Amino acid sequence: MRKNNFSLQIICAIIFAVELFNIARVLFWSQSGLGTRNNRIYFSMYCLLILVAALWLVLRRALKRAPAGVQWNAQYAVTYLILLWHMGLNTYDLYRDPAAGTTVLTTALLGLALLIQSPPWYSAAQFVVGYLVFRAIMAPLLDVGGRLNLTITFVVALAVSLANAHHNAVMLKQQKQIIEINAKLQQLVQLDPLTGLLNKTTVECWAEQVLCGLERAERSSGLTLFLADLDEFKGINDRYGHPCGDHVLVETAEAMRRAFPDAAGLGRVGGDEFAVLYDRPLTQAQAMNLGQGLVERLGTIQWQGQPLAIQCSVGVCICTKPQCTYQQLYAETDQMLYQAKETGKGRCCVQKLEYAEKEPFEEACV
Repeated sequence: MRKNNFSLQIICAIIFAVELFNIARVLFWSQSGLGTRNNRIYFSMYCLLILVAALWLVLRRALKRAPAGVQWNAQYAVTYLILLWHMGLNTYDLYRDPAAGTTVLTTALLGLALLIQSPPWYSAAQFVVGYLVFRAIMAPLLDVGGRLNLTITFVVALAVSLANAHHNAVMLKQQKQIIEINAKLQQLVQLDPLTGLLNKTTVECWAEQVLCGLERAERSSGLTLFLADLDEFKGINDRYGHPCGDHVLVETAEAMRRAFPDAAGLGRVGGDEFAVLYDRPLTQAQAMNLGQGLVERLGTIQWQGQPLAIQCSVGVCICTKPQCTYQQLYAETDQMLYQAKETGKGRCCVQKLEYAEKEPFEEACV
């Protein structure tokens, strides 16, 4: 549609330039002016084509916000009117002088085929109907060679239009495939291939973006970071093998999706270490409940029908402190994770980084 709009602007500019010159030629450079019927017919034809071009420019602006189908129909209608105009002018030329030739129509056919992009069905309809009109009106005025040449021109114009449509369809399909491939590559860059969760780099970038806005944000804004580490994961790998270990990691990711359904981000930041991001500060009670919910869900993981008694330790940091970097937040959360492991594993410890630096940290474990 954009290509056709641009092409029609060029065509309209050519029409204005050429037909205004022709009008001036009739009015000022012809000895008879509008005194003869012939000049009046040509003058009327030139004015008619200028009117069609002006009509298109008005329609183009009026239909700017119209549905694409309406705009396409307007484009094709104007295109067909231009083709019929050239056919009518060439017919009159031939009635006046059988040796005038078909240059006017030939130029219009090839020009529209090259410049106007249209669906194959429309191209076929346009050129077939145009050819039938030509056979009915113009063919009796031409000799055998002229009819053959113009027939070939119609066929070539149709072939050019169909080739253009096919080329653009292939190009658009390739562009769509490139966009889909880029989207998949972008997804692969951001996701952990085993679990489908965010990878470590993406988790860090996302958290940094939230933290960067903390200093300008209101007191109630902030984020919450969970770090969960599987307890005795190495023993699972040693006892059941790495396929079982991978199964546990995948099941842990699924358990996290169920335990944190409204989290802003879930990620795998290490071998058996996972992160959960909330783009708001949770209460200590909420953080405790969510952490314990994950611990309970992991206890249901099985391998080949046997329960594995998987446990994890969870460290949580609720941050509303400005000028806090992700490294600082991660270190504080990791400290809570270490504390959970030190106090018996399968536990959740929470720390709250307050807005003002002078306020003490609040810690709780369950």
